[in-house]
Amino acid sequence: MATTKKPTTNTRTSKSTETAVKAAAQAPEPEVVVNETPKITGPELKKKELIDTVVARSGIKKRDAKPVVEAMLAVLGETIADGRELNLAPMGKLKITRMKKTTKAHIITTRLRRNEPQQTAAPDPLAQAAE
Repeated sequence: MATTKKPTTNTRTSKSTETAVKAAAQAPEPEVVVNETPKITGPELKKKELIDTVVARSGIKKRDAKPVVEAMLAVLGETIADGRELNLAPMGKLKITRMKKTTKAHIITTRLRRNEPQQTAAPDPLAQAAE
């Protein structure tokens, strides 16, 4: 009597293939990164203008704000020169990508990542109607 073998199928590989196909179908769409050229909207911000803006926003006297702003700028400069990253909200996260010393300057190339401001939902116009 001759016996014939039944062709066997490996259920493990077919199930794992089905799972992989389902996972690929449910995978999120890749995010497209668009390189934008920076738009220069005005002249560079100088320290005097920065101090004046801080005084206007905070309401404190200029003689009190000036040493604080100068100390803050000194600390930020030293921190960047040391090669440390900054994570300062709402300014963003500053990451140092390259550092190069020349005879006249210390060139530090950085990247600043800022989150998009959250869009607040518009209030429901029907809820405000006073009839």
